[in-house]
Amino acid sequence: MKTRNLILLGLILTTASATAQKMAGGGISQQMLTTIEKAQPNNTGNAAYRALTNAIATNAIDDLAKNRANAGAIDTQFSVETPKQSITDQKSSGRCWMFSAMNVLRADFSRQHNDSLTVEFSQDYLFFYDQLEKANLMLQGVIDTAKEPMESERARFFFQHPIGDGGTYCGLADLAPKYGLVPAEVFPETFSAENTSKMRALITSKLREFGLELRRMVTDKKKADAIAKRKTEMLSEVYRMLVLTLGEPIKEFTYAFRDKNGKTRTEAKRYTPQSFYAEITGGRQLEGSFIMVMNDPRREYHKTYEVEWDRHTYDGTNWKYLNLPMEDIEQLAIAQLKAGRKLYSSYDVGKFLDRKRGYADTENFDYASLMGTSFPMNKADRIATFDSGSTHAMTLTAVDLDADGKPLKWKVENSWGTASGANGYIIMSARWFREYMFRLVVDKEYVPATLMKEFEQKPTMVMPEDPLFQEDL
Repeated sequence: MKTRNLILLGLILTTASATAQKMAGGGISQQMLTTIEKAQPNNTGNAAYRALTNAIATNAIDDLAKNRANAGAIDTQFSVETPKQSITDQKSSGRCWMFSAMNVLRADFSRQHNDSLTVEFSQDYLFFYDQLEKANLMLQGVIDTAKEPMESERARFFFQHPIGDGGTYCGLADLAPKYGLVPAEVFPETFSAENTSKMRALITSKLREFGLELRRMVTDKKKADAIAKRKTEMLSEVYRMLVLTLGEPIKEFTYAFRDKNGKTRTEAKRYTPQSFYAEITGGRQLEGSFIMVMNDPRREYHKTYEVEWDRHTYDGTNWKYLNLPMEDIEQLAIAQLKAGRKLYSSYDVGKFLDRKRGYADTENFDYASLMGTSFPMNKADRIATFDSGSTHAMTLTAVDLDADGKPLKWKVENSWGTASGANGYIIMSARWFREYMFRLVVDKEYVPATLMKEFEQKPTMVMPEDPLFQEDL
C-alpha cells in the first residue's frame, strides 16, 4: 500500500511539474534574457550614449524631449472668440465636468444680459447632491443585481465603482433642475470639496459595507419595503458624512447680481436654489436642449451609442452620443462659437501638453528620438488599448480660422486656476485637437437637421468598462 501511494504521489508531482513548466514557457528564460541583452547596441566607450543615459536618469523626460523647433512664441489671436470670464480652480478633485458645465451655463447667463451681469456657481453645493445621488445609484444597483453572482460583471461593477467625483455634462443636466443652483459666495468650497480623495475613500468603504448587507437582505428574501427602508437609513448615514465634509446644503439665501467689476447691478432678492436656477436659465430647461457628440474611430460614424449604468442619478440620463468624424465635430463647434456661446468639451489633456506655456501640440515633445523608438499607434489603436481616452473636461471658448474657414487652433478655459497654462487657458493646435479631443456638448440650435435625425436613432448599448467611456476628471 505504501509503495502504491508513493507511486501515485510521484505521478502527481510529475504532472504538477510538467504543468508548471508548460505555464512557465511564457516567462523570461535565461536564453531569452541572453537574446535580449545581445540585441542591445554595443555602447561601450560611447560618450554620447553615456551622456544621454545620465541626462535621462537625472532629469524630467519632458524637459529633455521638448522640441525646440516648436518652442517659439504662440499666436494668441483668434478670429472667433467668446467673452472672457473669471477662471475657476477645481483643486485636488475630479470635478472638471461640473466646472466646465457651469462655466458654459454662467457664460450663457452673462450673454443673455449683454455681459452686464456675471455669476459663479457653488460647485460644493451641487457636488453634495451629486455624491448623494451616486450613493443611491450604487445601492439601488446592488439591489437590482443582488440575484446575480457576486462575480458577474454587473454585480461587480457597483462594488468596483461605488462613488466617484468624475462625470459628464449629463450630470449637470440631471442635478441642477432637481436641486437648483446657488452662488459660490453663499456656499463656498470646503477642504474636502477641493481635496476629495479621503472623503471619497471613506464613503466608498461605507457603501461597500452597505451593499453587502443589501445583497444579503435580497438573498434572505426580505420584503421590498424592508429593503427600501434600510436603503433610506443607509443614505441618511451617507448624508451625514457629506454634511460633515461638504457642509449642510443651503435652502434659502439673499443675493444681488454684480458685474465683472464687482459692482452690484440688481436689487437683492430672496431665493431658493430652485428659483435661482430658474432665474439663471430664464425658464429654459437643460434637459433635451443639447446633444453630445464624440469621435471614436473604432466605431461606425453617424451612429448613436449609449453607455449603460454610467450616469449620475439612478433615474437620470445615460450618456448618449452621436459618433462623428472630427470634421463634423469641428463644424458644430465653430457654429456655436460664432454665435458667441462656449461649449463643454473633453480631451486626453495630458498628451503632448506643454503645461508651462499652456500649449497642446503633437510636436511639443519628441519622445521617439529621445528613446530611440517610435510610437505609431493611431487614435483608434490608442483608444482600444487604453492608451488614450477622455480624461478631462474643459470649456471651449475660441477658434482661429484660415481664409477657407478651416481651424488653425482652438482655445479652452480650464479649471486649474489662473497660475496654470496661459493664465488659466490652453491653446490647442488643430492637429492636436483632432487626435486628442473626444466629446462635445452642442446646443440643438446649432445642429443641422441631418445630424439631429441621426442622433434620434436607437442607440447601440455599450458597457461602462469601454476604454473611451471613462468619466471626465
